[in-house]
Amino acid sequence: MISAQRTWDDFLRRHRWAVLTTLRASGSPVSAVVAYALDGDELVVSTPQTTFRHDSIARDERVNLCAFSNQEPFNFVAVEGRCDIERTDLVRTTRLVFNAIEGTGYEEPEDLPGWLAEQQRVILRIRPTRVYGVIR
Repeated sequence: MISAQRTWDDFLRRHRWAVLTTLRASGSPVSAVVAYALDGDELVVSTPQTTFRHDSIARDERVNLCAFSNQEPFNFVAVEGRCDIERTDLVRTTRLVFNAIEGTGYEEPEDLPGWLAEQQRVILRIRPTRVYGVIR
């Protein structure tokens, strides 16, 4: 389990979009919407290594991922944690993300290893240190 609250873990399993917040060199936060998936007790995000998220995490591993519902009352679960950048063995974890966003118009490429190389993708692996949320 990611958290001590089963309802928060269930929420994270059922949802697929989140706001990932990283820190600029100045310490100010910057956020972006990402797709995520659970991998055991951790969260994974696929992103190109050419993005600001990659650079900011390489500099400061602290992140916050806030998953949210797509309708009122806009429930959410936020996961604070430390993030590692994985550069090898990306196929399995990238598939987890594609499975999480199934039915949204994003489909796994036929040549996933080739696409990962072409897109210069990495996996951001978030190890939770604190989880909190509001589910009404």
